[in-house]
Amino acid sequence: MAARIRTASTAIWEFACEEASDRFPELDCVRTMLAPGIARAAEDRSARLGVGADRVLVMSGALDEEEYLKSLGARLGVEFETLDDTPRSSCSIDDDRLIESAAAGLLPLTIDGQLHLVVAPRGTAARRISTMIDSNPALAARFRFTSGERLARFVLRCAGGALTARATKDLNETWPALSAGPPRWHNNMAPLAIAATVILGAIVVAPAVITTAVELLLGAAFIAWLALRLCSALIKYFIPPAQAELSDAELPVYTIMAALYKEAASVKGLLRAIERLDYPAEKLDVILAIEADDHATLDAIAEQTSHVPITVIPVAVAQPRTKPKALNFALPFARGTFTVIYDAEDRPQPDQLRRALQAFRAGDDRLACVQARLCIDNTADGWLTRLFTAEYAGQFDVFLPGLATFGLPLPLGGSSNHFHTATLRKIHAWDPYNVTEDADLGMRLARFGYRAAMIESTTYEEAPARFGAWLRQRTRWFKGWMQTWLVHMRQPAVLLHDLGLTGFVTFQLIVGGNALAALVHPIFTLGLIYFGVIKPIWNSESDAASILIWLYGTSIVAGYLASAFLGWLGLMRRGLSGTAWILLLTPVHWMLLSLAAWRALYQLVVAPYAWEKTEHGLAKTSRLASRLTRPLLELERYFKAHKASGKGPSIGAVRNTSAGQRQHPRAVA
Repeated sequence: MAARIRTASTAIWEFACEEASDRFPELDCVRTMLAPGIARAAEDRSARLGVGADRVLVMSGALDEEEYLKSLGARLGVEFETLDDTPRSSCSIDDDRLIESAAAGLLPLTIDGQLHLVVAPRGTAARRISTMIDSNPALAARFRFTSGERLARFVLRCAGGALTARATKDLNETWPALSAGPPRWHNNMAPLAIAATVILGAIVVAPAVITTAVELLLGAAFIAWLALRLCSALIKYFIPPAQAELSDAELPVYTIMAALYKEAASVKGLLRAIERLDYPAEKLDVILAIEADDHATLDAIAEQTSHVPITVIPVAVAQPRTKPKALNFALPFARGTFTVIYDAEDRPQPDQLRRALQAFRAGDDRLACVQARLCIDNTADGWLTRLFTAEYAGQFDVFLPGLATFGLPLPLGGSSNHFHTATLRKIHAWDPYNVTEDADLGMRLARFGYRAAMIESTTYEEAPARFGAWLRQRTRWFKGWMQTWLVHMRQPAVLLHDLGLTGFVTFQLIVGGNALAALVHPIFTLGLIYFGVIKPIWNSESDAASILIWLYGTSIVAGYLASAFLGWLGLMRRGLSGTAWILLLTPVHWMLLSLAAWRALYQLVVAPYAWEKTEHGLAKTSRLASRLTRPLLELERYFKAHKASGKGPSIGAVRNTSAGQRQHPRAVA
């Protein structure tokens, strides 16, 4: 039965997708409701963007989507389906195909024993269906119309359990060796416990020899970690040749996803930032994944209006309650050829989507992801945010571009990752049990033969200015790095085969090395104090400890200098030389990082999946807002001067004109 339904629905849709004429029949049902100028403007924009004129009018707010579909159905003889009371039994496809129907906008339903294809028209679908039914009116009885919001709601109601299972178990069941989820997670602890027991036993038997050997190995690993970071700073970042810019008609649908939890204060800023993107609203697919019990954020979204279409997906309350689980839950609803992930506090540069497309076009089939550069916006909020700014500048403007140029595995940042949507689905997206899901995903992409690159576009973020918030965030990051290392090192030989020798070594240095460097730093510092200061006081024969003094001192000084150099170079590239003085606090920063790393190691054992939420919307300053405000202040001074002289319009007139623009209604599932 299911096979027959698939065959029939496919045949109907293939007929519907035949090329339409140059007319705009999708507007025939509403022409009498529109001023001639509005209809003509919609047709012109439709031709320029390659979308239906109905989509232009809906996006502009000139038409309500449901009212339009009912009018279209009345003209064509096609009924409108609310789907509110439609039972699951009316749809004979399995849950997996039902979930996929949300992105496709197509739902086969059996109504009164007759197969119907329920369509949520997108792109030029309304035009094609209109042309087809005008040519063969008998086919109208085989169609039903519905809105994208109602279709998403039906999928959530009828396949919510399957969605939750897919979001939480898909990777763990498909490739359990690549998941941090239970029950295999606790098996990771056994080798660590055995190794720790062996090392401690060896230290008891031959304490001096074993301790020295371990410390020398740790020092060598630490120096190698620093060397990789310095090498990335010395190479010139490769920028692919510019491609011819795509016309608006050639632009694909682009999905923007954000997983929000307790972010009521940040919703407005995020939506305004998305609206500022230089991309046609008709080709944007904005999805906000909100925890179903986060009523404050849901209410904050309901109070907003937006010029871009928004779909709100309430994420089922289920463990683990993590950002990657929420993204997995929302991914099946993504309609875009490409998908970008933003956080609540993100403010991407307006050209970012177009720059990402340029990079994908310049790359080969192995390019699965491009990472925008992240930059701290609230630098002036305090010394912690200044340190954060220097660290991000070194990471995203120096280190990661160097890794990308070398063609090495790239540990992705937490946001502004642009993916081929099909590739993201192919590798089963994010690990819901990894609390630093971005780094893990970057490594998994590399293991499957894909690569990531950097683009010359910036996303501005808010950094925590309070120590408690900073510590919780860094603890989560370090815990995720440790999880990622343990998961991928379950089968070292397989990892070596997947990544090759250079990729394998890079993985050890940038994933394991990040956590290891923070963990051993206080040990080296205490060792330097003991062997360099305390022991010589009590024992003048301290020549045997000279090698350890040299090791500790070299590692610590080299670490401070390398980190400060990367931060300084990044700040110079950012034009933030005035912030470079904060690098004098590098030793303090390292000790704080060590505190977070040891806290993370403790949590890794007792609460591996605990997600310590970082609160946003607390920034007191914004470099980006200052740059945006300055031209407006100059414009206001200009208008005031001309108003005083009796020339030109007033500020009030300009504001009233802006405020009177129509706003697009939201689509909330």
